[in-house]
Amino acid sequence: MAGQSYEQRKTGTESAAEASKELKRKKRMKLVVYAAAFAILQTIVILVFSLTVMRIRNPKFRLTSVTVEDLTAAPSPVSFNMKLSAQVAVKNSNFGHFKFDNTTIWFDYGGVGVGEAFVAKGRSKARSTKKMNLTAELNSNNIPNNSSLESEIKAGFVALTGHSKLSGKVQLMKLIKKKKSAEMNCAMLVNLVTRAVQYINCQ
Repeated sequence: MAGQSYEQRKTGTESAAEASKELKRKKRMKLVVYAAAFAILQTIVILVFSLTVMRIRNPKFRLTSVTVEDLTAAPSPVSFNMKLSAQVAVKNSNFGHFKFDNTTIWFDYGGVGVGEAFVAKGRSKARSTKKMNLTAELNSNNIPNNSSLESEIKAGFVALTGHSKLSGKVQLMKLIKKKKSAEMNCAMLVNLVTRAVQYINCQ
């Protein structure tokens, strides 16, 4: 009986030891799984952060509206003079602000400069659009006589383009600064009869 009791105790002790080892093994496995899950989650967070917050894009610079304040045009001698009031927008889709320098918007007719507008330096906040108002004086003084301007004036419209480049820096978290620029290339059609800009198309 004593021998049998000893064997039972021994078997019980061994079973308890095995159970303890199994419990410890399961705990270690859980820790490994939790550590792996945390590492994967951390990698995903870093990847998403890199592709969104840390990805710095070029802002967009556009003419959003143009109003004709004053206009005179004649087919003979062929000429035009006009004063435009325009609104421009700097759209910054980055998570840091975009600080830009002074620039100029050049207005052309058939590749010939007819006027310009000054854009003062400023800042477009993170994930926002900064709008600015400006004026431009345009005339046909530099357009050669053999251009198609005479026929356009007789038809009642003048096609113009506006182009510019806005240079500056995007700053993230006061630590990262990266040079970025925004280019404007807009076409517009001025209706000489209604004295209004018929459409604006910016690339």
